[in-house]
Amino acid sequence: MIRSARIGLVIAIAAAAGVAGFLANRHLTPGDATTQAVTQETIDALFGLRLPDTDGAEQAMAQWRGKVVVVNFWATWCPPCRREIPDFSAASRALAGQPVQFVGLSIDDADKVRAFDKELDVPYPLLVASPQVLALAAGFGNKAQALPFTVIFDRDGQVRHVKLGTLNRADLEGRIRALLPS
Repeated sequence: MIRSARIGLVIAIAAAAGVAGFLANRHLTPGDATTQAVTQETIDALFGLRLPDTDGAEQAMAQWRGKVVVVNFWATWCPPCRREIPDFSAASRALAGQPVQFVGLSIDDADKVRAFDKELDVPYPLLVASPQVLALAAGFGNKAQALPFTVIFDRDGQVRHVKLGTLNRADLEGRIRALLPS
């Protein structure tokens, strides 16, 4: 009984954090108005990260410059994040061969991320990040640092879309394809 109460409490806290993030960031809508305020310093801080993947190998975010980069801040304990990942995986597979790189920045424990990856066979790197990395989301307009949160960069490394909350496959692919050469 105590275990189910703990699980219920974690779910309630995650839901409350999601609602708080939504309310605090209602102004976050797709478009140029939300991306113009992002500083080059914030972009450089994100691409300056070196984080371990699910195998423990350090990955430099900078290795993906020059591609359309989809950075998804998420966690295994976040129900909307878990619902969103299959759409991100499908979009990643559909865009294989294109100059696109998906990267999941998980604010979580490495063992939980590894188990999640094994369960869903995510086709892109899932990097294990600390809560301090989530603080970078504030520089992209996510002041509440709520999850899930996605930032899409064009091939020149400029922010083209930010989204607090889930993205479905059609919307995600449409935004990415608009940034690819015809």
